[in-house]
Amino acid sequence: MDHSPNSGLFGNQSKDFNLKNLIDKCLQYWYWFVICCFLTVLGAFLHIRYNITPQYPVSTTLLIKEDNTTGSVIAGGISGGMGDYGVNKTIGSEMIVLRSRSLMERVFEELGMNTSYFLEGRVRDVEVFKDDLSISLLINKLDPSAYGKTIKLVGKEDNSFDLTEFDSEGNPQVSNHKFGQEISRPYGSFTVIGSSEKKMDKNIIVYFHDIKNLAKSYSQMLSVELVNKESNVLRLGLTDAVPKRSMLILNKLVEVYSKEAIEDKNQVQLSTIDFLDERIQFLSTELSEVEKNVESYKKENELTDVSSNAELYMQSASAYSKELEDLEIQMDIINSLENYVYQEELKLIPGALTVNDPTLTGLMAKFNELLLERQRMLRSIQPGSSLINNLDEQLNNLRNNIRENLRTIKNNMEITIDNLRSSTRQFQSKVRSVPSIERELLEINRQQSVKQAIYLFLLQSREEAGLALASTQANSRIIDEPAAGEIQVNASKSTLYLAAISLGLLIPFGFIYLKDLLNDKVKERKDVEEHSNVPILGEIYHSKEKRNLQVGDGEHSIIAETFRLVRANLHFANVGKENKVILVTSSQSGDGKTFFSINFGASLAISGKKVVVISFDLRKPTLIKDLGLSDQIGIANFLISDDVSIETLVVSVSKVDNLFAIGAGTLPPNPAELIMSPKVHQLMDELRRRFDFIIVDSPPVGQVADAFSLTSYIDSAIYIVRCNYTRKAQLGIMNDIYQKKKLKHLSVVMNDVKKNNANGYGYGYGYSNGKFHNEKKNLIHQ
Repeated sequence: MDHSPNSGLFGNQSKDFNLKNLIDKCLQYWYWFVICCFLTVLGAFLHIRYNITPQYPVSTTLLIKEDNTTGSVIAGGISGGMGDYGVNKTIGSEMIVLRSRSLMERVFEELGMNTSYFLEGRVRDVEVFKDDLSISLLINKLDPSAYGKTIKLVGKEDNSFDLTEFDSEGNPQVSNHKFGQEISRPYGSFTVIGSSEKKMDKNIIVYFHDIKNLAKSYSQMLSVELVNKESNVLRLGLTDAVPKRSMLILNKLVEVYSKEAIEDKNQVQLSTIDFLDERIQFLSTELSEVEKNVESYKKENELTDVSSNAELYMQSASAYSKELEDLEIQMDIINSLENYVYQEELKLIPGALTVNDPTLTGLMAKFNELLLERQRMLRSIQPGSSLINNLDEQLNNLRNNIRENLRTIKNNMEITIDNLRSSTRQFQSKVRSVPSIERELLEINRQQSVKQAIYLFLLQSREEAGLALASTQANSRIIDEPAAGEIQVNASKSTLYLAAISLGLLIPFGFIYLKDLLNDKVKERKDVEEHSNVPILGEIYHSKEKRNLQVGDGEHSIIAETFRLVRANLHFANVGKENKVILVTSSQSGDGKTFFSINFGASLAISGKKVVVISFDLRKPTLIKDLGLSDQIGIANFLISDDVSIETLVVSVSKVDNLFAIGAGTLPPNPAELIMSPKVHQLMDELRRRFDFIIVDSPPVGQVADAFSLTSYIDSAIYIVRCNYTRKAQLGIMNDIYQKKKLKHLSVVMNDVKKNNANGYGYGYGYSNGKFHNEKKNLIHQ
């Protein structure tokens, strides 16, 4: 038998994504999608109508002429000529110049474009080009305090207009003026001139700009790009709500760019001529000073021939180094002899350690001779004899003399070594200074040659600069005049409406998905299958009726039919097995186990079976109350008293034939212990003889353990899971009961299932023509 988490009572359920389920879930909230789409489309309409100002592209093409000039006068001369004496102009650098803020500032200053004009509207103001207005504003002076200030002009019939100004708090101040009259204010002075051809029929709003900020904004908006990588043609473009303004700006931009290019060339050429004149004037003096420097340098360093002097210094330094090396070897020998003779033990002095000193050599030979004589005498004479003592005295005296002689030789040799080192350093210093002297002399000679070449070059360049000054031309030319496009470049209406509809669909979808994601309660059959291995017996639909007993003879409501399906599924699942006592439990109060017990019992009763429903929930019983019966004695009374008979417990349910009920009775103080009474066995045996089915309404196992005390009396158990009420975490309790077999033949019934979340009408059942039919396929028996 398959007990995988995906296994149901009548087949496997796929956990894969189901588009139809998703669509069905969204269709439950179709009105959300309609409302959100309506609101987003309305918002898009209002945004297009009142917030979006149409923007149009304006462009022109500009040819950058090739310029073969180099970066400096000297480089130009070396490469073959002075050319135009300008900075080397590459396409990349010219693109940067065209986008520069300083160039744009000059454009706006020459155009006097420090104002914007708007026609006042009911909802929003529309910007217009100044030449399309019936008036013109001549600014004589503008103070920085005017930047960002707004004024309004309202035309009158008597060739006058009202000027509305706003203070710092936004309060309007209105004054009347004549056209052509100069208006002076603390923030500036200006004159409004009216047109005789156009009537001022709309209010005009004037906005004062800071040219620097406006130029910075337009320089950032300006696009400069190559038309073709193999050409020197640039396309300049602007996007503006007032195309005529951008056309004027681009025209002026190219004009100012060409003007500045010519000014730069002339400025460089004039500076070059001044530089040439100044350099030629002083160059002859500099040449004579360089020649004098050569003469003085040779005298100072006592030089005739640098190479001969260097060879002599090298020979002397080598001789001194060799002599110093020999002396250092002798010094090492003396140090070794000193270490040897200062030892306490009398030993022969090595003859290989020789020093070029006859006295020291004789003393060392005499010492070794006496030491050998002493060693021969010790073979026949005792060490303490007078002869041995005499030899010891002589040896000590000789060793002291050798020590003194070594000390004297060492002192003299150290003095000689110091003198040799000093002499060696002097010659080595002279040898090291030879390259510097030679290099400095070469540098002085080089300066002399360079100045001579520069002098001749500047004389020639002075004439070329004069010719170039008279032939300066602009390095650019307009190919296509600025023109505005007819198609709006900012977001089109169709795009905005499509985005609004998409947003209107996305918002409710996201809300539904998030709500579903955060919901930790069981919503549908798939949740039970994913979290539990317990087979599912059936699903009970949600009912809007308030009646607790909704199953009876002739009742064909959808609730009644789902109970019939559960009854049929229970029959098929227990074919060939006795299943008289059925325990009904759940995870918590409110899952609907009492409601299920009553209606399931009624479903069995109308099939001709004799059924009794027992309320074993001795803590919070509701069975009798839900059936509309009066309180009476019940199970608790029977268990605690010997005077109560089973006949007095059973109550007939008048609305359904063959259906009986037994209430809980008086609430006991110890319900768990009372259920374990031996009289429960007596009660169940008697009921088994009298009834075909016994439905036990037990306490919820997720809260108390009373139901487990009844497991020996039951044949099967039904676990009630209520949709949108039972938490998914509580399914672990049910799964644990099933795996550890704490209750016999456990199965699940899903209660309060919404129609859209139901899995058809049961396992193999369909609905057609007002009647249910059974296909009886793929049954799995517990």
